[in-house]
Amino acid sequence: MSDHTSAGSPGTLPVAELDPHYSSPGAEPRPWPEITALLVEARLYWLSTVRPEGRPHVTPLLGIWADGALHFCTGPQERKARNLAANPEVVLTTGANTLDGGVDVVVEGRAERVTDQERLRTLASAWAAKYGPDWHFDVRDGAFHHGSGRADVFAVAPRTAFGFAKGDPFGQTRYRFG
Repeated sequence: MSDHTSAGSPGTLPVAELDPHYSSPGAEPRPWPEITALLVEARLYWLSTVRPEGRPHVTPLLGIWADGALHFCTGPQERKARNLAANPEVVLTTGANTLDGGVDVVVEGRAERVTDQERLRTLASAWAAKYGPDWHFDVRDGAFHHGSGRADVFAVAPRTAFGFAKGDPFGQTRYRFG
């Protein structure tokens, strides 16, 4: 499994634009490879979905950045899965819970279900490598299985992403894909 630099073709970088309204004088756009490194290393992500009646739903979850997308899993009866069935547009965030340092990352895109057995096996190995043996999944029937539970896997390739650098200098970089 590779950590492509973008959600488009491998090796293609997104357009990075620094917003001067939300950036220190002299700040530079954060390079996309720095942002993908943060997405790879993050231990926790926050998923924002929309309930069928329009109310927001936000929940923390584990995830894997691979092949130009952020991957997460959820049980088919969980609130987030039901929300995705009605509206697959999501926002995923991660970062440092500090004001004076670090970079927060926001990924906007469409959650697409992953059912390819080989890709799921690769992702299951990545989950166990990143989070330990408690997060070992078996793969069958186009999903992850753990004990008696089933989890559908979703990939979110960024359509737009943001990097919010905090501290000195601070800056807001927008990444546009494809």
